[in-house]
Amino acid sequence: MLIDGLSWREFKAVEQLLSRPGVRLSFLDGVFEIRGRPGRKHETDKQRISTLVDLFLEYAGIDFTPTGSVTLESEAGRVKREADLSYELGPNREFPDLAVEVVVTSGGINKLEAYKRLQIPEVWFWENGALRMYSLGADGYAGVDRSFVLPDLDIVLLARCINIENHLQAMREFKQTIQSF
Repeated sequence: MLIDGLSWREFKAVEQLLSRPGVRLSFLDGVFEIRGRPGRKHETDKQRISTLVDLFLEYAGIDFTPTGSVTLESEAGRVKREADLSYELGPNREFPDLAVEVVVTSGGINKLEAYKRLQIPEVWFWENGALRMYSLGADGYAGVDRSFVLPDLDIVLLARCINIENHLQAMREFKQTIQSF
């Protein structure tokens, strides 16, 4: 559900009333988005991505903190957003370096604009069995074929393994392939 024309102060007041488990709230330029509990497909894909990215980060020896769907907001930027997954890559980060969105339904606020205002270096969208990646530059986000924050990650392998039906099989294939490099 979208509600348009709210000030930041009005948004924060309504947010207090609606804040409860299973409800995801976002805000951008006066537009308040309310999303209900995600379904099985969304959650399964999200967990698969999380597992595989975690395996890669461990194997690569990258110091990371999985920050999940941490709330990111900026009153000055008139934005609040919760990614489906997020990662801080390295110690002492104020905001995640990577945000991941699992898209099952379309519509809502402009997620890339929200992340741009929050200065998230890279955003991934998993939609219809494919991974789209965006890297933040001086002119905003640009679509990229390779991750800039995880340049050694084989994106084709990652997408292939996310699409494997069996979770254990996906983990095994991903782990076996990254260990063979």
